[in-house]
Amino acid sequence: MKRDDVVYMKQWDLIATATFGLEAIVARELRNLGYDDLKVENSRVIFKGTAADVCRTNLWLRSADRVLIRMGEFKALTFEELFEKTKALPWDELLPENAEFPVKGKSVKSKLFSVSDCQAIVKKAIVEKLKQKYKRSWFEENGPRYILEVAILKDVVTLTVDTSGVGLHKRGYRQLASKAPLKETLASALVSLSYWNTDRLLIDPFCGSGTIPIEAAMIGLNIAPGLNRQFDAEKWPQIPARLWEQARTEARDMRKNVNFRILGYDIDGRVLKIARHNAQLAGVEEYIDFHTLPFSQFSTKKKYGCIICNPPYGERLGERKEVQALYKEMGRKFSSLDTWSIYVLTADEEFERHFGRKADKKRKLYNGRIKVDYYQYYGPRPPQ
Repeated sequence: MKRDDVVYMKQWDLIATATFGLEAIVARELRNLGYDDLKVENSRVIFKGTAADVCRTNLWLRSADRVLIRMGEFKALTFEELFEKTKALPWDELLPENAEFPVKGKSVKSKLFSVSDCQAIVKKAIVEKLKQKYKRSWFEENGPRYILEVAILKDVVTLTVDTSGVGLHKRGYRQLASKAPLKETLASALVSLSYWNTDRLLIDPFCGSGTIPIEAAMIGLNIAPGLNRQFDAEKWPQIPARLWEQARTEARDMRKNVNFRILGYDIDGRVLKIARHNAQLAGVEEYIDFHTLPFSQFSTKKKYGCIICNPPYGERLGERKEVQALYKEMGRKFSSLDTWSIYVLTADEEFERHFGRKADKKRKLYNGRIKVDYYQYYGPRPPQ
């Protein structure tokens, strides 16, 4: 085995970060990719992987925010401890001589509470480590980017390197967005939490710039969400271009050839132009029909479909009374869809009262910084 192959086969501790409430979805996605030895914690899922796994997970994870390499985790109560334990880690195996390595930081309920001081100490410790290997006193940092983070929680320090760069919600298709966009990773999770599959009609009656229908279509076609974007780790010497190309070729080969329809409605015709443009960029435009339709005119005679939607919730559009009236109208219109499964994301804690039905299941999530609930109403299974 060549020396380079040994480097590429090195096992790293990898972390898929997740928005609160989506950890189980991210863990399910990892298991579907063949990763079984998982440790699920608050806002993250930890697993083992090589350079090739960095490529695959960045391309395929739909609901995760980022893929990080965990360089080390230890307890530190003093700045000296932080410096020495950071310096002891194998930074020289990961960072080339010209690496650009900014250090981000956060500290919660810890003795070392000054984030700026912790960032400076970690940076200094890594520089000292690199000096030993590269025999120089100054580093220009004009090469590939390695974004580091020092995160301290209850005196436990976690040091990570970000392989993704821009967050994984950036798929490359949403260059334009509506006034109140839903994050792509959350939209994908909403679909994954539903009973929708390509045998059933999916409708989003408040589709805005089309994120839920587009993410659903990508799931239906098994399109890897990261196929049309770049990642920081693509420029790292530890992960050769051939591994990225192999992962992308595998992803293209796994696209399914299947027919289905998704309907997206919105009252705003201008935002639907953006939705159609986004669907085209994502390569799913032929599977989604977008129509200008106020909710008051919504109706369907189809059976056993799924409605997944993110309606206005006061903080976003319109006045609170208007939104509550909309929820009541949703309850009336959806009550006749007795074979349908209905899924609604909203920040209104009184939604069930306005809607007129208690949800079969309610899941706490976050849409950006807004605390929301995902109300799930299960319909019967379609006949075989």
